Amino acid sequence: MLKSNTYTIPAKQLVTEFGSDAEKGLTAIEALNRLKKFGRNIIQSNKGKRPLKIFLAQFNNLMVYLLLFAAAMSFWFQEYLDATAILIVILINAMIGFWMELQAERSMNALKKMASVPAKVFRGGKLSEIPSEEVVPGDLLFVEAGDMITADAKIISATQLSVNEASLTGEAMPVEKNAGELTDDIPLAERTNMLHKGTFVTNGNANAMVVATGMQTELGKIAHLVQGAEQSATPLEKKLQVFSRKLIYITGALVLLIFIVGMFTHGDYVELLETAIALAVAAIPEGLPIVATLALAQGMMKMAKYKVIVKKLSAVETLGGTTVICTDKTGTLTQNKIEVTDFIPADETSEKNKQILQYIAVLCNTASIQVSGNDITEIGDPLETGLLKYSHKNGSNIVQLRQQFPKINEVPFSSETKMMATLHNSQKDFVVYAKGAAEEIIKQCSHILSGSEIQILNEEAKKQWKEKSEHLAASGLRVIAGAYKVTSSQNVSLTSGLVFAGLYGMMDPPADDVFDAINECKEAGIKVIMITGDHPATANYIANQLHISENNQAVIGKNMKSFKELSEQEKQLWVNTSVFARVTPAHKLDLVTVLQDKGNIVGMTGDGVNDAPALKKADIGIAMGMRGTQVAQEVADMVLKDDKFSSIVHAIKQGRVIFSNIQEFVIYLLSCNMSELFVVSLAALTNLHFQLVPLQILFINLVTDVLPALALGVSKGSPFVMKHKPRNPAEPLLKTNQWYAVWLYAAIISVCTLGAVFFSHFVLHTGERFDPKLCNNILFFTLIFCQLFHVFNMASAKTSFFKSEVFRNRYVWYALLFSVLVLLAILFIAPAKEALYIQPLKTSDWLLVIASAVLSLVVIQILKRTNIIHDDD
Repeated sequence: MLKSNTYTIPAKQLVTEFGSDAEKGLTAIEALNRLKKFGRNIIQSNKGKRPLKIFLAQFNNLMVYLLLFAAAMSFWFQEYLDATAILIVILINAMIGFWMELQAERSMNALKKMASVPAKVFRGGKLSEIPSEEVVPGDLLFVEAGDMITADAKIISATQLSVNEASLTGEAMPVEKNAGELTDDIPLAERTNMLHKGTFVTNGNANAMVVATGMQTELGKIAHLVQGAEQSATPLEKKLQVFSRKLIYITGALVLLIFIVGMFTHGDYVELLETAIALAVAAIPEGLPIVATLALAQGMMKMAKYKVIVKKLSAVETLGGTTVICTDKTGTLTQNKIEVTDFIPADETSEKNKQILQYIAVLCNTASIQVSGNDITEIGDPLETGLLKYSHKNGSNIVQLRQQFPKINEVPFSSETKMMATLHNSQKDFVVYAKGAAEEIIKQCSHILSGSEIQILNEEAKKQWKEKSEHLAASGLRVIAGAYKVTSSQNVSLTSGLVFAGLYGMMDPPADDVFDAINECKEAGIKVIMITGDHPATANYIANQLHISENNQAVIGKNMKSFKELSEQEKQLWVNTSVFARVTPAHKLDLVTVLQDKGNIVGMTGDGVNDAPALKKADIGIAMGMRGTQVAQEVADMVLKDDKFSSIVHAIKQGRVIFSNIQEFVIYLLSCNMSELFVVSLAALTNLHFQLVPLQILFINLVTDVLPALALGVSKGSPFVMKHKPRNPAEPLLKTNQWYAVWLYAAIISVCTLGAVFFSHFVLHTGERFDPKLCNNILFFTLIFCQLFHVFNMASAKTSFFKSEVFRNRYVWYALLFSVLVLLAILFIAPAKEALYIQPLKTSDWLLVIASAVLSLVVIQILKRTNIIHDDD
């Protein structure tokens, strides 16, 4: 059935060959059979990681190589129990890493499904919206402006259709498409009767027969290029790589120092080698990249529950640094429930004038409403459904009017013209009805309706009506104007020489939760800029009402220059302005460029095809899920399923929480591993005889690293996370003060751990023969409990210890409970005791271990709450 030259086959013949119907499409049963035969409509450019590949990848890192070397050396020295135990630990670490990475992969796949693009197809004669993966050859596609094309298809019929094929051909300008026939051997870019998967419609609409899906499409044929490309690391991954390099340098320097000192003291190369391996094991927090990725993925899933779909891991990192949110007004800051409150005919005494204004509201309108008793179902743009609801309440029969005056042509609304017009058949003549921004409609009117007469609309009258519209706009109303003209020919301009009919004043109240969200932005140091196509007076009124702007006036689109033409003074004016009115998508792009040029991290909302460049340019492109086009959603970094401004703020808050959590567990892991590094180094440099062995350090990392760090990664975050200014994404993961905190934490834990050993030897066991194994056990258990208790030091010092986000994090308690149970288990498992050199401890020794761990916790808490240590971002 699938053919390579479908563009040369006449449409009727192609429909027959594909066993479809040019009007009704496929039946549901036939579509299901074809789905089984041809498979799902997906490009295999990113199959994801298979479980086996994920598992094997756990063994491909420096940490594992060091441990394997340690195991090999243990076999060489006939320490078979140690060697076996090290191999078991490698396997356990690999299984933990495999589980966490698998969870992250599944979370990302779930998010991809949430953000998948739907397709509109005719099934059994009914237009249905289905997942694009279920489109099959023979399906009859319907596409319109803003739609992504989800399969290769031959055009059956088209109206003013143009398509952007840059993703496939590299051609930046939209290409006009039609249902014409073409000869053979035509290049892909010139096949004007074909639609291709991965491109998008910029204008018009079409019905098209699907001829290829998935890997059989033109996009699928070049998918191997995508498969061969390596995915670049996210900024966070790059920062973690910098960490690893720093730790390797530090470890290398310490190993070299210990070797030099060791050669001059006892010269036992075997012992020095074991110490070097122990240092390497202690220095590297092997779970860090996996825990970070899982924390990001889980954070994204949490955002999805709040109607925010984040499509890229890197976007989560950028969210926390957002300094400016550029947001649309309608439907984002407002409820998008538009009601007509003012109905002002050009001649308020004329019933004919009122009737024409009603006709304009119904006929120059692409929306529809379905009335069932007192319930009204709205389909289409809220402004247009608002006009229909008003007309219905005032006695207009919408269905009857549209049948009486059938539409034969249309000039759709655009952000450039700010108006739309329709041409209707009116028995003897033709009638044009138009509506749009008041100043634009008035500009295109040459006459005005007065009673039953049509009079010339002079400049003075135009000025008066503009002032009236501005007066209404200043009271917060969204004002549009209506106009018409009667013509004997249908070949006339629909947007000029019109007769002014009157004004509609419409109210779209602010969303209930937007006030709190804007206040939260102000407290967080985030500037909110409102961008709207509305009248400047309406924009200023709403901005003042929402406390976005209380003093400065709106910058108007017609006064905005392109970025290259702006002076520094004009750029600064834009940066200082909070309201932009009568703005086009091109202005949005220039505004983003100016804000970024001044060092801002910009979040930009958009919903239309023409918003795509601004969404792509912004640091965080935010598409509307309810009213946004597929193109806008495709290029955006995140999609708001409910279109609410408060959801943007929630996403930024969650972005900050996620990054703060990552910082917390990075500080926790580093300070714990640094404490091990200090203890091993000090014991080696001072030639102490109770050194930790590599297997013990591995066990400590297994018990104290992964689960507590993972618990910190899913914390709800500090209540003060939106009380400080945005973080600069260019900054390193940890600031200087946080590095200072890591070193101090590690030093305090090391001192308390070694102090416990000396206290045990010189106080609890004074006069007894020196027992290296007892000292080793005190060191081992004290270090474990110091690190487990250290998790509570990751909470903000601004809150009470017992009310902190960490203390109240139930996952932290689960992690600690599991770690303690594992610790208790090794006391009763003979092979584990032997491998870890464990011997029974007295009650006094256990009390000393716990007391020393509590002491480290108390000392750090005192230093944090007296601001000697400051690890908050």
